[in-house]
Amino acid sequence: MSVNATITDNPLLKGTGLPDFASIKPEHVVPGFNKLLAELEQELTKIEANVQPTWDGLVEPLEKLTERLNWSWGVVNHLMGVKNSPQLREAHETVQPQVVQFSNKLSQSQPIYNAFKALRASDTWDTLDSAQKRIVEAAIRDAELSGVGLQGEARERFNAIQMELAEVSTKFSNNVLDATKAFSLKLTKKEEVDGLPPSLLSLAAQAARDAGEENATPENGPWCITLDLPSYYPFMQYSTRRDLREVLYKAYISRASSGNLDNNPLIERVLELRQELAKLLGYKTYAEVSLASKMAPSVEAVEKLLEELRRASYDAALKELAELKAFAANKGAAEANDLRHWDIPFWAERQREEKFAFTAEELRPYFPLPQVLDGLFGLVKRLFGVTVTPADGQAPVWHEDVRYFQIADETGSAIAYFYLDPYSRPAEKRGGAWMDICINRGKLTENGVKKTRLPVAYLVCNQTPPVDGKPSLMTFAEVETLFHEFGHGLHHMLTKVDYSSAAGINNVEWDAVELPSQFMENWCYDRATLFGMAKHYETGEPLPEHYYQKLLAAKNYMSGSTTLRQVHFSVLDLELHYRYRPGGNETPKDVRDRIAKTTTVIPPLPEDSFLCAFGHIFAGGYAAGYYSYKWAEVLSADAFAAFEEVGLEDEQAVKATGKRYRDTVLALGGSKHPMEVFKTFRGREPSTEPLLRHNGLVAA
Repeated sequence: MSVNATITDNPLLKGTGLPDFASIKPEHVVPGFNKLLAELEQELTKIEANVQPTWDGLVEPLEKLTERLNWSWGVVNHLMGVKNSPQLREAHETVQPQVVQFSNKLSQSQPIYNAFKALRASDTWDTLDSAQKRIVEAAIRDAELSGVGLQGEARERFNAIQMELAEVSTKFSNNVLDATKAFSLKLTKKEEVDGLPPSLLSLAAQAARDAGEENATPENGPWCITLDLPSYYPFMQYSTRRDLREVLYKAYISRASSGNLDNNPLIERVLELRQELAKLLGYKTYAEVSLASKMAPSVEAVEKLLEELRRASYDAALKELAELKAFAANKGAAEANDLRHWDIPFWAERQREEKFAFTAEELRPYFPLPQVLDGLFGLVKRLFGVTVTPADGQAPVWHEDVRYFQIADETGSAIAYFYLDPYSRPAEKRGGAWMDICINRGKLTENGVKKTRLPVAYLVCNQTPPVDGKPSLMTFAEVETLFHEFGHGLHHMLTKVDYSSAAGINNVEWDAVELPSQFMENWCYDRATLFGMAKHYETGEPLPEHYYQKLLAAKNYMSGSTTLRQVHFSVLDLELHYRYRPGGNETPKDVRDRIAKTTTVIPPLPEDSFLCAFGHIFAGGYAAGYYSYKWAEVLSADAFAAFEEVGLEDEQAVKATGKRYRDTVLALGGSKHPMEVFKTFRGREPSTEPLLRHNGLVAA
């Protein structure tokens, strides 16, 4: 095949509509991006030469240009997450520097920046609507944060830093993936799998078969336990073998901290580069750079919230630990007085079973994926009046398990679509769950006709795949995860904004973007919603009432510890980006040990290298922003409280509140400041009271 043929038939260059996943190959990436970036460079030069400080003369041509880049680069990044391979990685590594370079060039364009400022100062400014104004304001701010004001050496240094940060964070994330993959605990004796639930034995036998033990069975092994969460976590909760839990725990906390996958030097480097970047931009610290584009007004405001949550959760966590020790002692556990990290998940699960008399495993048969989806779709119809229907076959997919759905409004017209990729595939798919953008909503003119382009979302989870002829049976936590990601999806899909730069999650401050996702999790505990979906996959019998009561009771089980854990991560992240100075007398690990004194009730082990796998802040977008989860949780708990206040059983009131929520939080996207959006929905500023109440914690 000649190179030209590769370029003309390159599915990565389609640039609009649904990606043709069936025909996209890693070898399309390099030639595709060489061609695309060359065209975009020309396009940019043309825009700069003819730039007009008007909406049509500036924002629209720019949006067209960035959309082309985002479309192609989005497809590659999506495949990196769900269909990773050595070939794709190599191609990604080859073109990433050029993409970063082009993005820098675009965001540092002086003519464009000046045109945005001229537009803001012009007479036409007042004719723009709020979404348009927010887009212009954000463009000016982002250009300034992208170093548009830098000249000569300073600009060159800034760009070199951006380039190195992109490389280092990709390497960080690959190291974690490889370290996670590299470890496997092979068990061959029955007594080594004592206590493990059938679902984990099936998964472990499957992992052993994948590793070449073709005769491995759930009954007789051998079994492979990995550091992949669906394998690691249940093992820690159920294995009666304390010695093996210790082995696994120590492997987990030391991931990517030694040998050729050591992330320690990368952590130092990232913090050093970010600090230098902040200085170049005229900020004292990277935390201030991060907050410049967030909803939280200042580091102090964030620290105040975290301290409020720390005080409310620290004593609760201490009490929970004491109760756990007493429980273990009562069960005659030799380790009761000295519970170690690898004992906590095990004894917490035993105590949960006894206190609430059910296991996470017992509930799985009541939550087969198809039914959970029916329940979820029923809920969004009830709250927001939209209908979700399968549209499989209408879109090319990257794996046979991927589904495609349509969302229609009250009149039956399609308003959005989404892909769902539900199952764990450790060999090629990264862990966790996420929502990503496939296509943004926007207004287009085609042949003189104005049309609305409908949004399309990717929803990705990592739950247990259907094994041995059973459907995918979900734990309740996996149900919550699906609802969470669907909340992000609704934010993207139910937007009414027609400018793609502010549609859905675009231009929404990072610490407000989790509001719609966390909001949806609350509904998993709503009686009507839960009973609408929890039915036994074989008999069809509904979830017994006593389970529902126990779920409610268990909801706040160990919630002091859970809250404190999130506070620990948030404070640590902020400290590393605000007070820590690279090359000083503290290492990042020292910082963590110091923070741990007031934010953990069992100090980390000396060999704990948690930071080496803290991808959120070193390889994701959460640097000096991990607090965003808690910040947004305050908002989402308060938003759900609006439904509680009108009465969850009052169908009319719930519908009316749902409509108001849809018309504000979900519809307005990034067209208004999140505080304004929240106040329009709630009639006031957010309060921490509902969050503490939902968590069974009282304000300290």
